[in-house]
Amino acid sequence: MTDHQGLHDKIAALQREVDQLRHALVSHAVVDQAIGVLRAVHGLGGRESWDVLQQVSQDLNVKLREVAADVLRWADSGRLPDRTGPALREAVAAAGPTLARPALTPWRQPSEQPEARPPEPGTRCAGTDAQPR
Repeated sequence: MTDHQGLHDKIAALQREVDQLRHALVSHAVVDQAIGVLRAVHGLGGRESWDVLQQVSQDLNVKLREVAADVLRWADSGRLPDRTGPALREAVAAAGPTLARPALTPWRQPSEQPEARPPEPGTRCAGTDAQPR
């Protein structure tokens, strides 16, 4: 009977571990995608983009994957949550100017522009002095 309980406990522990690994894998994918958005939109390097996400996470005292999810929502909708926008702008600015970095250009709403997509990397668009919403 003890062996049976030990086996049951081991199976339950392994199931918890599998669930944690699945969650980590999804979180990792979200963070990687957000890094890609920051790289494409702001011309940051991979390490700079990671540092921006980490800084915003620390400044807002929220999990990094939540900040990454906010960045992805921004990529889809053109809007950032009120809590994230100012912290993200500040962290991107603190990453330092890079000559190869395109201007910080927000995406427009579909009603303002036929296609609500980020600008092509390395191109300048009208309204480049605007901030992410």
